[in-house]
Amino acid sequence: MTAAPQVVVLANSELLAAATAARLLTSVIDAQAARGTASVVLTGGRTGNAVMAQLLASPVKDAVDWSNVDFYWGDERFLPAGDPERNETQAREALLDHLPIDPTRVYAMEPSDGKFGDDPDAAAEAYAQLLASKADDGQVPVFDVCLLGVGEEGHTASIFPESPAVYETSRTVVAVRDCPKPPPTRVSLTLPAIRRSTEVWLLTGGEAKADALAMAFGGATEVEIPAAGARGQQRTLWLLDKAAAAKLS
Repeated sequence: MTAAPQVVVLANSELLAAATAARLLTSVIDAQAARGTASVVLTGGRTGNAVMAQLLASPVKDAVDWSNVDFYWGDERFLPAGDPERNETQAREALLDHLPIDPTRVYAMEPSDGKFGDDPDAAAEAYAQLLASKADDGQVPVFDVCLLGVGEEGHTASIFPESPAVYETSRTVVAVRDCPKPPPTRVSLTLPAIRRSTEVWLLTGGEAKADALAMAFGGATEVEIPAAGARGQQRTLWLLDKAAAAKLS
């Protein structure tokens, strides 16, 4: 079983990022108080990067033992290392390079000029093996919080409507080709992997997302709106601004 969605609506995109950062810091502190460690799945995009900027700006960040946080990614653009469009590059510049993290606990997906060369399937399989090696049981570790964005057509991570990735039921990480948004080749967690998270938070803002959100909450299937299939074991939280939530009843 996974958790039914809850919705929090903020007045604007700035408050959305700030509120998400505040919640995430509290969640990490709570996880470390309980177990000494925490794990977070990062997301890119405008909202994800704004959240990381707010995390760095918050004085509460000093209450976190950053050396005992595991960082993963929900998806990655299959580009060369250091490319400014890679989620990893953006996360390092916005947050990770400025915190006392343990670099061995930052689990990035392989770039297109990495050990597997221009083979996204091999990069996906390697990340799946990494996740399995960190799992106490099963194929994926239990992430404390999985942050995800939502696209205008309802994609999340790099799982697009009607794409092969949205039909995946056994693999935890897949290569994604021919994405409708550039770059066309990516590596992504699948919905079964995402649903191993204790909490899944879907972050999005702007009126361009309103139709997809209305469909997600109106009974659309995950094949039609993949974000509708992203759910946490204990909590599924949609953090929205007013513009994105405008068509929700």
